[in-house]
Amino acid sequence: MRAMAVDAATRRLQPVTRPVPQPGPGEVLLRVRACGVCRTDLHILDGELPPHRAGVVPGHEVVGEVVLPGRGASRFARGTRVGIPWLGRTCGTCPYCTSDHENLCDEPTFTGYDRDGGYAEYVVADERFCLALPQACDDAHAAPLLCAGLIGFRAWRLAGGPSAHRIGLWGFGAAAHIVCQLAVAQGQAVYAFTRAGDVAGQAFARSLGAVWAGGSDASPPQPLDAALIFAPAGALVPAALATVRKAGVVVCGGIHMSDIPAFPYALLWGERELRSVANLTRADGEDFVALLARVPLRTHVRTYPLADANLAVDDLRAGRLQGAAVLLP
Repeated sequence: MRAMAVDAATRRLQPVTRPVPQPGPGEVLLRVRACGVCRTDLHILDGELPPHRAGVVPGHEVVGEVVLPGRGASRFARGTRVGIPWLGRTCGTCPYCTSDHENLCDEPTFTGYDRDGGYAEYVVADERFCLALPQACDDAHAAPLLCAGLIGFRAWRLAGGPSAHRIGLWGFGAAAHIVCQLAVAQGQAVYAFTRAGDVAGQAFARSLGAVWAGGSDASPPQPLDAALIFAPAGALVPAALATVRKAGVVVCGGIHMSDIPAFPYALLWGERELRSVANLTRADGEDFVALLARVPLRTHVRTYPLADANLAVDDLRAGRLQGAAVLLP
């Protein structure tokens, strides 16, 4: 099969040909129909996340079709379309797994990091961690929901969900453009923060229902109840804290962020809360899929052939996308 693997020496993706993987017990082999390009893939490729496996095939926003169940795998019939997210397996026995916090598992397996992911024609996954997908969404538009959507959803809930009347979104990319639609559908007022001078990005945010859009160096017209940060820039943390009211919440939604600079205690005082999102649980996935049936979300995507994965990565890194990049093998 064809795949694109990480070359640690060049920090690029290299085309490789490998045997089609075979599913083990409880696993399923999927033919990849689409795979989103996530910023976490950039962190892996750029070495900002320590390598877990040499020559790994990235990709954890995978939409695939079950072609071969492994021994004992019975959850999905052949031909079923399913999604594979970032969390690929947990130990099931650590204190976090046994207390409804499997996203914090001490010995997790991550798709496209510990095991090969979806930048390929075929991929194997643990069927327990796959998600059934709504039929209303085609392959390319469903792919970003499997991380940008899921992580955005978890971050939104940690920020108070619909109880946060005014919500700020920092870094208006794949996750933020999904959360914006979700928040607007819940009657929330969305304030979008983009790169300074990104007029097109600000217009995109307003087209999705944001009541205000400006650069990350701007101040919103009124204090916010919550702020979600999806850009990997630590300098945005004190900036976001400065926009939220007393008892407001700031949630950092990425797996990697540059160092947070020192900031005056006054920005945190007033019972403001600063927290992070770490991965997701299977319950998050099930809740999000159920929500999609009630709140239709339209992802905005740019598709690329698998062979152009480096171009997709470069476009994401340079901020040339409105929405998400998706590979179509």
